Amino acid sequence: MKTIISLIFVFSCGFCSAELSNKLELIDIFNLEYVSDPQISPDGKTIVYVRNYKDVMTDKNLSNIWIINFGGSHNRPLTTGHNNDNSPVWSHDGSKLLYKSNADGKMRIYLRWMESGDVSILTNTPKSPGAVTWSKDDKHIAFSMFAGTDASSIIKLPKKPDGAKWSKPPIYIDKLNYRADGQGYLKSGFRQLFTLPISGGTARQITDSEYNHGNPIWSQDGRSLIFPANLHKDGEYDPLNSEIHSVSLSDGKVQALTSRQGPDFSPILSPNGKYIAYLGFDDKYLGYQLNNLYLMNSDGSKSRLISHGFDRNIQDIQWSHDNKGLYFQYTEKGNTKLSYINLSGDINNLTENLGGLSLGRPYNAASYSVSNNGRYAYTLGTTGHPADLSSGKKGKDQRLTWLNEDLFSHKNLGQVEEIWFKSSFDQRDIQGWIVKPANFNPNKKHPLILEIHGGPFASYGSVFSAEIQLYAAAGYVILYTNPRGSTGYGQEFGNLIHHNYPSQDYDDLMSGVDAVVAKGYIDEQQLYVTGGSGGGVLSAWIIGKTNRFKAAVVAKPVINWTSFVLHADSPAYFSKYWFAKKPWEDPESYHARSPLSLVGNVTTPTMLLTGEQDFRTPISESEQFYTALKLQKIESAMVRIPGASHGIAARPSNLIAKVSAILAWFEKYSIDQDGDK
Repeated sequence: MKTIISLIFVFSCGFCSAELSNKLELIDIFNLEYVSDPQISPDGKTIVYVRNYKDVMTDKNLSNIWIINFGGSHNRPLTTGHNNDNSPVWSHDGSKLLYKSNADGKMRIYLRWMESGDVSILTNTPKSPGAVTWSKDDKHIAFSMFAGTDASSIIKLPKKPDGAKWSKPPIYIDKLNYRADGQGYLKSGFRQLFTLPISGGTARQITDSEYNHGNPIWSQDGRSLIFPANLHKDGEYDPLNSEIHSVSLSDGKVQALTSRQGPDFSPILSPNGKYIAYLGFDDKYLGYQLNNLYLMNSDGSKSRLISHGFDRNIQDIQWSHDNKGLYFQYTEKGNTKLSYINLSGDINNLTENLGGLSLGRPYNAASYSVSNNGRYAYTLGTTGHPADLSSGKKGKDQRLTWLNEDLFSHKNLGQVEEIWFKSSFDQRDIQGWIVKPANFNPNKKHPLILEIHGGPFASYGSVFSAEIQLYAAAGYVILYTNPRGSTGYGQEFGNLIHHNYPSQDYDDLMSGVDAVVAKGYIDEQQLYVTGGSGGGVLSAWIIGKTNRFKAAVVAKPVINWTSFVLHADSPAYFSKYWFAKKPWEDPESYHARSPLSLVGNVTTPTMLLTGEQDFRTPISESEQFYTALKLQKIESAMVRIPGASHGIAARPSNLIAKVSAILAWFEKYSIDQDGDK
């Protein structure tokens, strides 16, 4: 698959060099593949997984579904073509597989009979369905899907004369949440629940309320669906207050199974149908709050906390077949682990190094599944490759795929070294990683890039990053870290920045730079800084507090917290959890925490880089900083990525453009070994 794409590009690309390089190059982004969503069969004998790749001719991310035996033999495709085939789900008896595909131009649900290989299309819906779930008897499926409604407007225009060419009618908006990053301006309607027999036909809409409904699961008897949703009257102003509900398929009656202030979500039914496990927490309105694991009877009674005292964020829960416990994943100090917890709360780690789903930057992201006999499959992520497929049982694991071996067999990647250092602010231990060029010479002085993660409640880890490796291939040493506020170190560490961001992150990051400089191989005259989103905030903050960096690239930042809270796509969340008061109630604190307040101190040449359709940290934030820098007569530039949302790297060429822009800016202000620009 990938080889064919590469050959097409070589023969069609007029600007490609005929000279082969052993360094990772920008164009190699199109050659990277990775595994996602591994689903092991109920009997543990086979694994289906999504194989993700890129098409250099159409600039698209594509995927097919592959199947492999548990031991690694007989690896072959189940689907082919330049499609997006994804979200495989085994039936309970393992005889059938559901998946989604846009093979005919629209995203539909497909059903495959595994023994015969026969395939049928189950849905012909106007919108793309959400996650699909099987009924216990494997005769029906359920899913969520957006159902549009007629947009109401109080503006009544006169009828235009025949043939008249008027402007488009005004758009009337009366909702708090009227746009979303990656979606644009929201259409009128809500996500509703649907069911469908596997024999096909017309999907039956089960809910019809003016609220969004989360992905459903089936009750044991097949008479109701269980789903998470925020159905509270003022839910859009209280965004984390969701509950677990059930809806009767006979009369559409909805019943809340949980009732507390805080989110309850991700319900899963035990195999015997007696219990519902779910995630959530009591909302204390902190910036960082951990998902806890809860258990209740299937009727909603006797809810209790299972994960007592576990100071890490629980994700992706799955019942064991014997009903005695659950599997889950969590990240600790940059390493994502697969674990098991029994109903008494005892935890046993099964394996680690899950990851590899974040291709651009080294974020921790992974997925897994477990069979009825305790075998598991997961995405294996290391600093040397994006996600590959691995399987195991009781910690005895085996790697099953090497999707990028054809590329990495002749490419020299940067060496990654873990580092711990003390923060100059309070002597806390801070974790980071140093990435060195493939031709690294410890006796030579190298330029350093400080690369800062976003979030800010997120974490980097010991996983592959195309961006970081491309910086290393250009000759830079890179430092990336998890300063205070990062996840994977407990709730107290994460909330050190609660109502206090950016703050002592600066001290953590500068201490990391000092720790690498102390190793003796860094040219202190060639320090560079960049980061995106929360990392953009900190990059802008840093250059307002120090002039030690030669140049900076501030990507998709927040520059002015007042305009951000009132302009971003989640105003109720950001104003409620990241600040104690609304902007007009406490303008001083908003300004004091804004990088705009420090712009008068900036002397560092600075590039701003943001997607033009970014509704999370809107490009108006970058425009404010750019204009302020220009008024201060600071060397500056602005790079706008057309059509890109907050996830700039959603298209391969945009990832290439981002990295290319950053390297070009740093090169513009670089100094050679003789001290000349």
